[in-house]
Amino acid sequence: MSDPIEITIDQQIATVRLNRPEKLNALNFDMFTQLSEAARQLAANRQVRAVVLHGEGRGFCAGLDLASLQMDEEFLAPFRHGSSSYPNRFQTPAYLWKQIPAPVICALHGPVFGGGLQIALGADIRIVHPQAQLSVMEIKWGIIPDMSASQTLRDLVRLDIAKRLTFTGEIVDGEQAVELGLATQLSDDPLSAAMAMAERIAQNNPQAIALAKALYEQSWHGDSAASLRLEERLQNQVIGSSSQAEAISAQMDKRPANFADRDFTDYSELAARL
Repeated sequence: MSDPIEITIDQQIATVRLNRPEKLNALNFDMFTQLSEAARQLAANRQVRAVVLHGEGRGFCAGLDLASLQMDEEFLAPFRHGSSSYPNRFQTPAYLWKQIPAPVICALHGPVFGGGLQIALGADIRIVHPQAQLSVMEIKWGIIPDMSASQTLRDLVRLDIAKRLTFTGEIVDGEQAVELGLATQLSDDPLSAAMAMAERIAQNNPQAIALAKALYEQSWHGDSAASLRLEERLQNQVIGSSSQAEAISAQMDKRPANFADRDFTDYSELAARL
């Protein structure tokens, strides 16, 4: 039996595939666990320069597999009693993609519902098929989005749009998703487009890419003084470094750059040195 989450790494590009096509990649407990572990594993891999996240079969992810996620006390425990840390076990499969020090590109086709959409929202870039179907669908089941949408949806759409999508559970297609800000760009072949973008990103200085992601993730909602200070300290980590020197040399010589891997494992390690 195939794993519900499969990871491959080739030429410093990681591909993460949701692999329950017979269930439209609907999320069960194993997928929650394995998606979170995949994100942690890739965050710790300094050689990974880009990540492509996609779903096998007819859609990216149809949301929760309610047949396997029974509404018992085990399921409800984080909500009944609170969690010991955040993101909690239901938030991590979506939120941890933001914490990987490499760009995460999500290829979207077919249904992208509920928890599936929230996983996609955790990516840095979303490439969507025009006929994909996206929905903040939790209201259909009488609940609210609880897989970190409060921290991701807010960065992509206006507050009134977020409320409309949440209150109605309406389904939007790929073109509407781009217009609203849920998705970055359209493609008739989202996976190929995502791989092409990953290949382009992987040619750039991985240290600078990782620090740029850290800068935006940590400063986007911060006060201006703290954000400008962070910008200065992050730039100090890369300017004048061997990786920057290689970027300049490659441009001057009109040749592909030969970069070393980034010099930190994850963003907690980076924070300790700032």
